[in-house]
Amino acid sequence: MVLRRADACMTEQYACSHNHAIEGLASRNIVRCLTGAMTVAPYGTWTSPLASTDVAAGSIGLDLPRFAAGHLYWLEMRPQEGGRYVIVRLEDDNVVDVLPAGFNARSAVHEYGGGSYTVDEHGTVFFVNWDDQHIYRLAPGGAPQAITPEPPAPRAWRYADLQVIPDTEALIAVRERHGEEVENDLVRITPDEEPVVLATGYDFYSSPRIAPTGDEMAWLSWNQPDMPWDATELWVADLDESLNPTARHRVAGGLDESIVQPEFDEAGNLWWVSDRTGFWNLYREGRPVAPVAADCAGPTWTFGRTYFAILDDGSAVMTVVEEGFERLYRLDAAGARTPMAVPKGTHRGRLATDGRRMAVISGAVDELDTVRLVVDGQTKAIKRSTLDLDPASVSPAKPITFPTDDGPTHAFFYAPRNPEFEAPEGEKPPLVVFSHGGPTSATRPDLNLAIQFWTTRGFAVVDVNYSGSTGYGRAYRQRLRTMWGIADTRDCVSAARYLAGRGLVDPDRMAIRGGSAGGYTTLAALTF
Repeated sequence: MVLRRADACMTEQYACSHNHAIEGLASRNIVRCLTGAMTVAPYGTWTSPLASTDVAAGSIGLDLPRFAAGHLYWLEMRPQEGGRYVIVRLEDDNVVDVLPAGFNARSAVHEYGGGSYTVDEHGTVFFVNWDDQHIYRLAPGGAPQAITPEPPAPRAWRYADLQVIPDTEALIAVRERHGEEVENDLVRITPDEEPVVLATGYDFYSSPRIAPTGDEMAWLSWNQPDMPWDATELWVADLDESLNPTARHRVAGGLDESIVQPEFDEAGNLWWVSDRTGFWNLYREGRPVAPVAADCAGPTWTFGRTYFAILDDGSAVMTVVEEGFERLYRLDAAGARTPMAVPKGTHRGRLATDGRRMAVISGAVDELDTVRLVVDGQTKAIKRSTLDLDPASVSPAKPITFPTDDGPTHAFFYAPRNPEFEAPEGEKPPLVVFSHGGPTSATRPDLNLAIQFWTTRGFAVVDVNYSGSTGYGRAYRQRLRTMWGIADTRDCVSAARYLAGRGLVDPDRMAIRGGSAGGYTTLAALTF
């Protein structure tokens, strides 16, 4: 059956413009409806422009932007190369590979890795190689050379969160040693020398940072059973002439405080993000900077996350999570915030600056991850993940909030959308509930091909940020304590019932899927 009535299109356009975005079904392509034809077919049977092979193949992963030696660097995870992580550099608008074939810049510390490379002021690259977990030195025009000692067993010593010590050839890094037990410490690494232990005694370490003057060092540490989004400690130590720490003292953190991203500015002031008020907020030398009742950082599942950046003119760039979207703001010396010209989406701590320019890797509701360069307030897209959909086929994320026993709970709703198809009058779409992993993680509102696979076929999707998800404050994260498999399951079921009660989906045609922690939630939802 084919619909060719322009008045039907105009009626729908009127309805969409006079209702809240979530109340209507997916907007149709009005121009196509007026000038062409739309096939009427039941929800779930539409022919999609997105093949399963497109989703399975994935797109290039983009991560860890860094400025050094006048250039912008980042990591590319390439599915076509077996998932190899390649360090690349921007040169005169051209993206060139820095890492030669046969090497893979990926760390295995804490299993999730991160912080796998750094670059000094001369353009020498230091990186962790996946196969052996050695740190390699790659000088311009040279070949990679391992600079860490041979462990007692293959891959038994691992490194992450690499940082160059200014004006030296030395690095500091997190080291993880696997033997009868797993031990973590902070070490200084100099080529052709044995690593020197700088800090030990805690179960976990992250974020070692050296002041620009080279005489002070900061880091984070925590112990089992805590996770870094539950309880961390921020330590600072002076460095003597031999770069050994002295006069250590704890400056923030504890059992009820999570610290993220300690960072020194050029004047030697220490900045960090803390959730001591119930939300991750920005601090400078222990004083709040532009406090807001919203999270300004995310969970440190991996090393090297950057949620704020300090610029040479005294201003800063900070993240504020709003309805699950990460917005970037320019922060002046007086604490006033100005939105930046970066598409609304998420960057997940992938910021970098050289003091004047800023780089961010972020997605948007209609765009996959993109490397963006921001100079003098102007944003330029440098590199995009390989596959994007026709905007007419994209169902954008719509934030929703629905009630549960613990209070308001959050999700993103995606209505069916395909410019080629129209559902029969009165039919409601089937629903697929997405349950993210973690569980203390969060789903993103950025373009997700796995979701668009369903929406372009005529399914609705709800991607649930159930209790325990990050981005909504500490209390929301802790709603899952002692309730895993209970609160998250209830929230996913509640999201489905909420949408059915609003008449947006068919209550008799629902499915749920999830992986990792979300797989447990899926099984619990089906079982209980």
